[in-house]
Amino acid sequence: MDTDPRSIFVKHLDCIEDPRHHNKRHPLSDILVISLCAIVSGADSWTQVAEYGRSKIDWFRDFLELPNGIPSHDTFGRLFARWIQDLSESIKGKTVAIDGKTLRGSQDRINGKSAIHMVSAWVADLRTVLGQIKTDAKSNEITAIPELVKMLDLKGAIVTTDAMGCQKKIARTIVEKKAEYVLQVKDNQKQLHQDITLFFQDPANQSNIFETVDGEHGRVETRRYATTDKIDWLQGKHEWQGLNSICMASRQREVNGKTSTENAYFISSLESQTEV
Repeated sequence: MDTDPRSIFVKHLDCIEDPRHHNKRHPLSDILVISLCAIVSGADSWTQVAEYGRSKIDWFRDFLELPNGIPSHDTFGRLFARWIQDLSESIKGKTVAIDGKTLRGSQDRINGKSAIHMVSAWVADLRTVLGQIKTDAKSNEITAIPELVKMLDLKGAIVTTDAMGCQKKIARTIVEKKAEYVLQVKDNQKQLHQDITLFFQDPANQSNIFETVDGEHGRVETRRYATTDKIDWLQGKHEWQGLNSICMASRQREVNGKTSTENAYFISSLESQTEV
């Protein structure tokens, strides 16, 4: 039985589907392992990945097949280009959540370095991170989000952000990438938030309702989503590129006989009949 941890790691890659249909001179697992090792070691181009593989070929031969040696840089590039193309097709109609997280333990107080903050684009349906960008602080998410959006092929996807990402530039960048957006609105867009809140406080405006109910162990949670495209009255509507609807998400929780309600508000480029 092979107990070499390197070989065991390679076997875990067998479940990954090979996007190539012909010309498989190099096993997929060989290409993935060499790429991963090279990138972790600092390679930032396919030429450097191939050079790294050739420089470590004796080590790789201990646990990889390498029937035709180390792949060329063109082989690495073609494989990953094909993968990205297939991925771009698969995200159409899916939700891409853009969010920022501070990496735990990344702060270096001794050398005066702040914690690393990463902004990521996550597709939950595919369990895939499309891309990441590093910022110096959470406050820099506003500038990092449009840069991340520009990097990605988001055509046909629905991009969501928290309230910090509710910015006119971000909405415009998403639309320019031929994607849709659903952006949460809070007090960083104070007038917009007040106008939408007042609108949905009127029960007559809470039409086009979509509802879900979930409950277990004495807890019942009801979520109601109301949307409308009747927004000609909305102040500053023209300043938000592609804006087609506003939404309210109401979450009611019943736990041990106690009920609490929380409302969240959104602007969207989607038509109001689309479930969000």
